[in-house]
Amino acid sequence: MVIYLLLKFIAIFPLSFLQRIALWIAYLLFHTNSSIKRITTINLKLAFPKLNEPDLQALIHRSIQSQCMTYIEFVKCWGMRPQYSLDLLKNIHGAELLEKALANQKGVIVVVPHFGCWELLNAWLNLYTQPMIMYKPDKIKGVNRYILDARQKGNASLVPTNETGIRQIFKHLKQGGLTVVLPDHLPKASGGIYSHFFQQNTLSATLVSKMAAKTQCNVIGLSCIRNPEFSSFDIHCTELSPTILSKDLQESVDGLNLAMQEMIQLKPEQYIWSYKRFRNCYGNVNVYRKQPKI
Repeated sequence: MVIYLLLKFIAIFPLSFLQRIALWIAYLLFHTNSSIKRITTINLKLAFPKLNEPDLQALIHRSIQSQCMTYIEFVKCWGMRPQYSLDLLKNIHGAELLEKALANQKGVIVVVPHFGCWELLNAWLNLYTQPMIMYKPDKIKGVNRYILDARQKGNASLVPTNETGIRQIFKHLKQGGLTVVLPDHLPKASGGIYSHFFQQNTLSATLVSKMAAKTQCNVIGLSCIRNPEFSSFDIHCTELSPTILSKDLQESVDGLNLAMQEMIQLKPEQYIWSYKRFRNCYGNVNVYRKQPKI
């Protein structure tokens, strides 16, 4: 209850004020031996090996700033009515792709990487349809209640992240519905295959590929990118490669990873680089494991 009330209290403040706090926190995290800096540095060195040291450090700094702002923006938007999120949107690029996909009644999988301020997308998608989204309850009860309050303000139907939820989504797609999946997480071994993502042959989720192959639905990319002045965001709908519909699982996952990589390249500092995405690379390699001192 205390955490829930604290989050509600934080959401009272103007977004610009919260973003300034996030930038101050990012400054401290960048100039100390923080975990977020360590993981972000490892990931960016792997993803952009040709960057010189000054450019790498600048990208690390911008990335930490963006990640801190993303989390505080979530708290703000979750605590407000959906119209608040809609008012933050400045430009919508490629909306006709979503409209066309919904119109042909073949079902739609919206691919959303952990990139930009993706939580704003819920309010926008609810203008068009009633999405079905898998939801895993947060371990912290106050946080979970806060997020559920936000989710239930829109038209979305929430299903569990298990076989029951997956069956519901398959049925929803076959009926011409829309689901949203964030497929750039590190899956369990049973739910992934190895595929290259930012030059790393890493365990990658197969759920989107299996759903796409079985239903032959529409698959589009969606991202919400923070603008330079921080006070507004642009939505980008992206047409993804038809290889994602392939019944060859490896071809499909490779195509999906490449598509997400191209989406992220638009504004790479706004990706969540502090996530240990490369914890299971081919050959049982964990790039985050600290080497023993000799």
